[in-house]
Amino acid sequence: MRIVVDTNIAFSAILNTNSKIARILLQPKSRLNFYSTEQLSVEVEKHKKKILNISNYSDCELDRIITLITKKIRFINLRLIPKESYEMAEGLTKDVDVDDTEFVALTEHIKGKLWSGDKELQMGLRKKGWNKFISTEDLYERLIRRAK
Repeated sequence: MRIVVDTNIAFSAILNTNSKIARILLQPKSRLNFYSTEQLSVEVEKHKKKILNISNYSDCELDRIITLITKKIRFINLRLIPKESYEMAEGLTKDVDVDDTEFVALTEHIKGKLWSGDKELQMGLRKKGWNKFISTEDLYERLIRRAK
C-alpha cells in the first residue's frame, strides 16, 4: 500500500519515537510504502529549534531520530508530479489548506492514501468529495494483523 506522509505525522513520530505513528513508520517488515515531498524535510528543518525545545533531545539525538524517520520515506521531486494532478490538488486545497497541496497531489499521482492528522484538512476535503485518507488506527491495525 502506498501512503503519503504529511508533515504533522512526521513531527509526531520525531517527538515520540514510542508512539503508534513512529512504530508504524519504523516497522521493519511492513509492506507499507511511505512517500512524501521535499516539503516535509523543509518543514522539519524549519522547525528544528522548536522540536528541540519541546522534546529535550540533544542536537545529536534529534538529528539521529530525524534520519531514522525520514529514511523510511521515499521523497518524490515535485517536478515528477503531473501538472494535472497538481492543479486538481490546488483546486481542492485552495480554501482549505494550501500548505497541503503537494501531499494531495502526490497522493493522486501515486494512487495512494494520505496519512494526516489534520482534522480540518480531512473535513474540508471530504466536503469536496475527496476521501483518500488513511488513519493511524487503520495502519496500526494492518500491522498488528500482519504480525499475527
